[in-house]
Amino acid sequence: MRPANIVTSVADILAGIAIASAPGTLTERAWPTALLLCLSTACLYGGGIVFNDIFDVETDKTERPERAIPSGRVSLPEASVLGMLLLSAGILLAFLFSAASGILAAAIALCALLYDKFGKHHPFFGPLNMGMCRGLNLLLGVSIIPDVLNHWSMLALVPVVYIFSITLTSRGEVHGGKRNNLYVAAFLYAAVIAFISYFSYVNNRLLWSLLFILPFTWMIFKPLLIAIREPIGKNIGNAVKAGVISLILMDASWSATFSSLTFALMIACLLPLSMWLSKTFAVT
Repeated sequence: MRPANIVTSVADILAGIAIASAPGTLTERAWPTALLLCLSTACLYGGGIVFNDIFDVETDKTERPERAIPSGRVSLPEASVLGMLLLSAGILLAFLFSAASGILAAAIALCALLYDKFGKHHPFFGPLNMGMCRGLNLLLGVSIIPDVLNHWSMLALVPVVYIFSITLTSRGEVHGGKRNNLYVAAFLYAAVIAFISYFSYVNNRLLWSLLFILPFTWMIFKPLLIAIREPIGKNIGNAVKAGVISLILMDASWSATFSSLTFALMIACLLPLSMWLSKTFAVT
């Protein structure tokens, strides 16, 4: 279920909540709803990953035999039941708040299943498909105030582009990759950073946002540059791992841009938790 990654999905929800509350319309009564949406995304992400391993079981027998299903620690029927329960719970929890949130959760589940079964095998639509999962996840957080969903929907393009970059990079994680893919990823990373910085500047919050944008930039580019110099599987895997976990700092940047520094620091505190989990559980 990739626990370290699930933490990053919760950070997406918190970033979406920060964006939605930019006009100051969020009240203390909204926090139980925030918890509901965080639980929803945790289930959706976990369920999507379970089905990823279900559909990859034949490939994993050769490339990643240590995973739960090919190693025999979990049977295929057991994994299928777990995946269905998690996705169903994620959708139900979102519907408990609003129809808009429930529809977004259902769309995330559908996109995850499409990626797991079909998308990952396509060089362009696969990364785009995975990016859509994260973009919708950000909007799931924004849906805490349904009336502002249309206004901020364009911001979902940022995680789409960012995850597109990570997924493109991951193409060479097992057998080594092509530098061209890594160069494209570096360009898209830079575009994401520029976009967030622009919004921070427009909102007169650039100074606060840089507290998170700068370490975010360092964390994603350091392993990526190593992978560009030597595009072997291990280096690419490290770049992918850093890209996934760094999502927390990107989400903190969104919060610093639209909400309070305190809220941004709260999101950033999820980073050490995710990094700790990544030492015990697989990220990719």
